[in-house]
Amino acid sequence: MTLRFHRTVYAGTAIDAALQRFAHLANTTFERREEGDYFVVEVTSTTDARTKKIARELGNFALGLTIENGGANP
Repeated sequence: MTLRFHRTVYAGTAIDAALQRFAHLANTTFERREEGDYFVVEVTSTTDARTKKIARELGNFALGLTIENGGANP
């Protein structure tokens, strides 16, 4: 599943921190890259349902960290 985080909404540091917190999940991989105005994260896990659940939780966590740290810095 591909997540696209716009730079005006999400802080790159928050996405990196979220990825570090989720890195321990078994049988799940994360690939981060940047495309224009977006941070892009590919999430892959054992089933489609698990992939969606983890991806959504990752997005929520990254948004929470962004807010907690004062917002995005585009």
